[in-house]
Amino acid sequence: MTQAAAHRFHATVLREYDIRGIIGETLGEADAFALGRAYGTLVRRQPGAKASPRVKVGYDGRLSSPGLEAALIAGLMATGIAVERVGRGPTPMLYFSVFDDDADGGIMITGSHNPADYNGFKMMLGKDALYGARIQELGAMAAAADFLSGAGTVSETPKKAGYIKRLLQDIDDGLYDGRPLHVIWDPGNGAAAEVLDEVVAGLPGRHGIINGTVDGTFPAHHPDPTVAENLVQLQAEVARTGADLGIAFDGDGDRVGAIDATGEIVWGDQLLAILATEVLAENPGATIIADVKASKVLFDRIASLGGKPLMWKTGHSLIKTKMQETGSPLAGEMSGHIFFKHRFYGFDDALYAAIRLLLVAAREEGGLTALRAALPSVVNTPELRFACAEDRKFAVIPEVHTRLKTAGATVDDTDGVRVTTADGWWLLRASNTQDVLVARCEAADSSGLDRLKAALSEQLRQSGLSFPAA
Repeated sequence: MTQAAAHRFHATVLREYDIRGIIGETLGEADAFALGRAYGTLVRRQPGAKASPRVKVGYDGRLSSPGLEAALIAGLMATGIAVERVGRGPTPMLYFSVFDDDADGGIMITGSHNPADYNGFKMMLGKDALYGARIQELGAMAAAADFLSGAGTVSETPKKAGYIKRLLQDIDDGLYDGRPLHVIWDPGNGAAAEVLDEVVAGLPGRHGIINGTVDGTFPAHHPDPTVAENLVQLQAEVARTGADLGIAFDGDGDRVGAIDATGEIVWGDQLLAILATEVLAENPGATIIADVKASKVLFDRIASLGGKPLMWKTGHSLIKTKMQETGSPLAGEMSGHIFFKHRFYGFDDALYAAIRLLLVAAREEGGLTALRAALPSVVNTPELRFACAEDRKFAVIPEVHTRLKTAGATVDDTDGVRVTTADGWWLLRASNTQDVLVARCEAADSSGLDRLKAALSEQLRQSGLSFPAA
């Protein structure tokens, strides 16, 4: 490893919420070593830091993860950090370990929902997410070789058993008081498969698992349950077995997807609307947070239940931070990140969210199908993603915003532009994790949706772009 390689990251891997890149092209073990030294230095420089702070490290099932873990740990130890290895598993298991063992920080090696040739790092500083300017700070430290030195240690602190026990605590406390359900689970060969067998063994009802072996090549399908084509196999298995519902996870187990007994997809904002009922019954008037991509149906439902709906920026770290600021017991994103502070820790855990969904569905006559059908009907697009260069995607949004404000449109600029018209609303924002723009439209009927799509398309045309295929 050259000194230069150890001292800097490729600029393209420094994202808003994590560090992520393509193995062998923009990310490698030298970057992991440099990150370990920069992060370890940052932790040791925190006010009141211990002489040898304790940092948890976990990794997912990608083929490159063990090598990155070894390099990261070497970098951490070089700064005097006491590294505690959590082992392979979902990202929420790493989060849990930081809370449960009161660690000084944590790093999860994961490519999340990205393709198999990606990998990266999700980080905590203390019990808070490390994101935004702090990630850029790590890059600057690495570029300047601004590192502390020390003699760190490494120990094995497996958390699988403790994590599974915590996931099942609501069941063990007797909160499952409905009918037994037949559930099909699809971890998509991702890291959630590391614990799923033992989790479902502790649940009432009948359970089947497909793609239940950890395999970093993701042979069955891409590990992102927010994309409809990735749920086709789960839909087929639910239909074949006559199950009540199906649950899917992304590559690192912090995004959840669901389908009902009829095969209909229950999207992230619909899941949040369903889950909010119980939470608001126990926390009257509480603030429930959802990102700007969420349906108006969700915000209206929260208000009708006596809660305070809050629209916020997309991004799991931003949502977690806003939950802390507002004391919110529940939050979520269209991407399937669902955050429970109610009876939990406040981080995004897809397995725990799935268990909470089962508690609600088991009590409802007709299960998840009836819960979905009870929500007001609207017509909307899924998340429409289309490629846009990194240096261009962030420039498009202010261009569109300026034109809309000049025209007197009703615009919410919390995150990108969300435009409300008599027909409904449309959204355009720049992704913080991929080189894409994200769009969505929602209306009361198909003709209104066509008008919204036309308005969005015109704004894209004026910025030299084309409307994405629905």
